[in-house]
Amino acid sequence: MKLYTYFRSSAAYRVRIALNLKGMKHELIPVNLLKSEQTEDAYTNKNPQGLLPALETEQGVLAQSLSILEWMEETSINTPLLPADPWEKAQVRSFCYAIACDIHPIDNLRVLKYLAGELGASDDQKNTWYRHWIVEGFKKLEKTVSNGPFCFGDKVTLADICLIPQVFNALRFNVDMSQFPKLFAIYNHCNLLPAFDAAKPENQLDAQ
Repeated sequence: MKLYTYFRSSAAYRVRIALNLKGMKHELIPVNLLKSEQTEDAYTNKNPQGLLPALETEQGVLAQSLSILEWMEETSINTPLLPADPWEKAQVRSFCYAIACDIHPIDNLRVLKYLAGELGASDDQKNTWYRHWIVEGFKKLEKTVSNGPFCFGDKVTLADICLIPQVFNALRFNVDMSQFPKLFAIYNHCNLLPAFDAAKPENQLDAQ
């Protein structure tokens, strides 16, 4: 398998963690978002959505990180990332969607570019926008998680896989994580695990 990735893409970061946890053999193919390589024919011919990540498998190319994570969960029995109980599974999914649907999309690179370019927002205004939506989202998530060591008890789930890249982004934009002690404790605990450590942006071949 080939994962088309960018070192700071939080969506690609999610999939890197899951591939590592499940021990699924893969090759990382960097696609530079800052150079807009995701819009070039070489990439859009594989993934017409023109977004990262994309996972190339024997069956074809799959886009959208949550779809990729669900496919991996259904096709690999190694290290289950969703609880067996339907209610508990729904709780994990709800947490994931809160990040992937409510926080991440309005803070991603193309939105920030639009704010700065078309709307003429300054760097300070753009960064204020970014922090605002992370803080608003994290306020709710802090009330949702267990007391650790992971988001939902003592096992890694897709919730942790979605949370850790979002906390990385929060720290990058100087969000004060002391107001979210449970989320930050989970972040620090997960990063002690080799699968999470290897997936960190700074440990990628295309890291800048």
